[in-house]
Amino acid sequence: MSAPRSLERNRAELANFLRSRRERISPQDAGLPSGARRRTPGLRREEVAALAGVGLSWYTWLEQGREISVSATFLENLSRTLKLDATERRHLFLLAHQRLPPEPGKTWCVVPPLVHRLMADLPMRPAYVLNLR
Repeated sequence: MSAPRSLERNRAELANFLRSRRERISPQDAGLPSGARRRTPGLRREEVAALAGVGLSWYTWLEQGREISVSATFLENLSRTLKLDATERRHLFLLAHQRLPPEPGKTWCVVPPLVHRLMADLPMRPAYVLNLR
């Protein structure tokens, strides 16, 4: 199978996957009022976009299988909003990026010993370390 055809198939599968996950979440499950009767099950596209903090157009295009590029943050927000489990999250990233997602909670930098000591000297105080890059 050629690469463009494979990418096209991935986009179609991604569109079906997103639609099915959106339809399985009720407005009440997402913390939204039930409101009026709905024509389709689950959340509306605009509700998913708003809850995920992403643009409606970008979410719609992704769900339609259009050829767009989205960030890992965009996918993480969708994953959280659609209440995906670890397997589904991995599937989402593979379909959208053709690579595995970063592991949640993993750090890729080493905290210098001096910074470690500084943090240890701040017991019971909220603090975090940022990488300058």
